[in-house]
Amino acid sequence: MIFDDKAVLVTGGTGSFGRKFVSHLLEHARPRKVVVFSRDELKQYEMANLPEFNPANRPEIQYFIGDVRDIERLRTAFRGIDFIVHAAALKQVPACEYNPFEAIKTNVLGAQNIITAAIECNVQRVVALSTDKAAAPVNLYGATKLCSDKLFVAGNIMSGTAPTRFAVVRYGNVVGSRGSVFPFFLKQAREKGRLSVTDPRMTRFSITLGEGVRFVMDSFRRMRGGEVFVPKIPSYRILDVAEAIGPGLPVDIVGIRPGEKLHEAMITADDARNTVELADRYVIQPEFNWWDASFVSEGTPCPDDFSYVSGTNDRWLTVEELRTLCQQECAL
Repeated sequence: MIFDDKAVLVTGGTGSFGRKFVSHLLEHARPRKVVVFSRDELKQYEMANLPEFNPANRPEIQYFIGDVRDIERLRTAFRGIDFIVHAAALKQVPACEYNPFEAIKTNVLGAQNIITAAIECNVQRVVALSTDKAAAPVNLYGATKLCSDKLFVAGNIMSGTAPTRFAVVRYGNVVGSRGSVFPFFLKQAREKGRLSVTDPRMTRFSITLGEGVRFVMDSFRRMRGGEVFVPKIPSYRILDVAEAIGPGLPVDIVGIRPGEKLHEAMITADDARNTVELADRYVIQPEFNWWDASFVSEGTPCPDDFSYVSGTNDRWLTVEELRTLCQQECAL
């Protein structure tokens, strides 16, 4: 496996994705070292006290306190690192709207720090996690992640003769993660006996934490530098989620929140001319002529008017599938 005998660092490593990634990495590969990099000492303490993440049981795990805003700390952490997963970000849409400068410091300037430090430390490969909100963004969170995506793609130019290569993975809402509608509906169903829906027309893409981790790991294997990898995943309707979690419960329509969309996009029509469709994913290729666009030979170029939007997807989760998914991912 590509991760065998490699030193791997995960920014935001104590988050839901980071924990799942580290767990999957230790189960399916033999990394030389795994560094959990995050700024929350309590979360690191709690993670390190779990048997599967305890350095006493897994001596290859190390914990680094640090912030992606601090480039000197990144330079220290990245010494001897082969692969980086960049998962650290401010992700809550309302919080980013209310604290825009903080979102920019972490999501944009932090991304630039990752790129600079990775190149200086001769890191081999970096995969940055993006979001569907980065495609045609309407909120500050999406705008900062779009900027981050552009920085990581351009990082391949900055690296010059250095071995460092950068790629991006963009996917939709993670079922059961913090901020997901699934645990929110579960809590409302148990405590209030009724559900709050922003807009009955709303749709979203859906991916599980395990699927996201496996997609990221496979993207490390397939990347050449500059790609935005987008998985083919199903959509769901918000009212179907409500029916799956609280069948028959009354629903209150509360209106769309600031910075929220009715439907999420992962590929816009403007990106389509640079996008190739493969069996399990789309690959948005960079527009720079230095890039070897050999994915074209593996897949099919998308039509110029193509877009990948949750509301027009050809794969939809049924109420029963959503209920099963919730039982598996949220302990319903």
